[in-house]
Amino acid sequence: MAVLGIEGDRSTGATKVAAAFRNAFNPTTLVALLLAGVLVFLVANPLFQLVKDSFTNARDHSFTFANYVTAFGRPRYVQALINSVELGAVAALFASFIAVPLAWGVSRTDMPGRGFVHVMVLASFLIPPFVGAIGWILLGGPNAGWINKAWMALTGAPSGPFNIFTFWGLALVTALYSFPLIYVFTKSALDLISTEMEEAAAILGAGPAQTTFRVTLPLALPAILGSVFLVFLEVLGLYGTPALIAIPAGFNVVTTQLAAFFENPVRVEVAAAFSMPMVGITIALLWVQRRLLARKSYVTVGGKGGHREPMVLGAYRWVLFAYAMAIAGLSVFMPLFIILQTSLSKAWAQPMSAANFTFHNFREVLFDQMTVRQALFNTFQYAIITATICTFLGFAVAYISQRKLLPYSHLLASVTLAPFAVPGIVLAICFYAAYAPPPFALYGLGALVVIAFVTRFLPIAFTNSNSAIQGLHPELEEAVRIAGGNQARALWLVVLPILKKSLFGSWLLIFIIGTRELSTAMFLSGPQTRVVSVLTLELSEQGSYEMLSAISVLLLVVTGVVTLVGAAVLGRDFMLRRN
Repeated sequence: MAVLGIEGDRSTGATKVAAAFRNAFNPTTLVALLLAGVLVFLVANPLFQLVKDSFTNARDHSFTFANYVTAFGRPRYVQALINSVELGAVAALFASFIAVPLAWGVSRTDMPGRGFVHVMVLASFLIPPFVGAIGWILLGGPNAGWINKAWMALTGAPSGPFNIFTFWGLALVTALYSFPLIYVFTKSALDLISTEMEEAAAILGAGPAQTTFRVTLPLALPAILGSVFLVFLEVLGLYGTPALIAIPAGFNVVTTQLAAFFENPVRVEVAAAFSMPMVGITIALLWVQRRLLARKSYVTVGGKGGHREPMVLGAYRWVLFAYAMAIAGLSVFMPLFIILQTSLSKAWAQPMSAANFTFHNFREVLFDQMTVRQALFNTFQYAIITATICTFLGFAVAYISQRKLLPYSHLLASVTLAPFAVPGIVLAICFYAAYAPPPFALYGLGALVVIAFVTRFLPIAFTNSNSAIQGLHPELEEAVRIAGGNQARALWLVVLPILKKSLFGSWLLIFIIGTRELSTAMFLSGPQTRVVSVLTLELSEQGSYEMLSAISVLLLVVTGVVTLVGAAVLGRDFMLRRN
């Protein structure tokens, strides 16, 4: 009997070990571990390499602070950092002056054409910043810019008043393509505010202006300040517009100085040290922004379900509409018109005429120039692959995190969101440091560009999927399991069919952003893996504005078609949703 008892205990123990083994290595666990490995490859390792390289001697790989001494030991390097901070502050200020009145006008007033103004904001968001900068170089160049030429023709003056190649010109152009972010956050906050408090203020004798400045806008202040911080951070990591305007103007910002560190001889370690303040500033401001936006309950005082009546502005509504049209003219109509006109011209500085009209630029881009065709093919190929991988990974991490399928699954979400705190150009340096040298030796390959794009845009896919899954009650999946199905079957039969539109929206958004990405691609693409944004900068240095404009038109046409498809399937505002 004693022997039988021992055998029984051994059998029970073996059963428990087998059950523990099955629990530890079930398909869900294996998938989660695989995802964790992918995230380490995409996020953790490059960030670690960035910090490590900033303290590494390039010659003997020993520990050193010399890279920081080099990075911040010269006044012009420090001045580039100061210029970036000043540019971020001024551009964010300009953008808020543009965006807040538009958001208030569309959301809270009886301004005419509110739907059209909203579409114009979407259009300015669709225009890549470097394309907008090209448009403004053609418009506001000191010698041949069309605004200055028109001024000289009208007044007989020897020179025009406008010079885009200045700090203030750069700040204006940057603000014109950054303000949609502030508009989206501000309008979303204003849409939630009931008019009851405004009506109470009116009953107490407050006029429209007093009500707006003392009641309406203070309720939206956390969202406004948070979005201003985000624009500041975006400007801090922006490369294309400063490269087109600041370098010819004779001053550097952080991103152009980082690009200078990649010229021969390449100094990756110094670039890594120089990028550290950007990471620190980004993390600090994102923390402040999160604290501000966490006060959402503050702006919903009065209840989301409360009635909302547009504020009657009288004759001033036409003043506000004129202001909105002026912004649309500066950010959309004028740059797009001059880019289209240049793409159809033999010489862009010559007046529009039948003799100057040609389709040659489009023929050269589409059929004659192998380099341009290759760049277009690379751009759309990388964008499609990136959008597909990001959508899949973002959904997988969000699902595991939301359904708590693993212990500490929230850590996967935190790692996924980490690239959001790293500017694109710094992220490119991370990948250069991690995967350009042996044993990976991926520099110049399309795979490295795609990996970097996936890391950069993964937070977008995760955020969208996470928000969608939050709205899906787990009881629907539990019903499948009660009926005999497993987790995978519940996922296939219930979750994916319900969330397919949200996932498609994520895919479209990442595809569109991927076609315009420049900061990350700048340091990672080689001669055979260049994308359109990188080629655009090279053509601008050669002064080939006609061909460059033709490429921009093609890029905008494809982006516009994709946006129309998204709007038809998902609704007009699918690109402007933020959670």
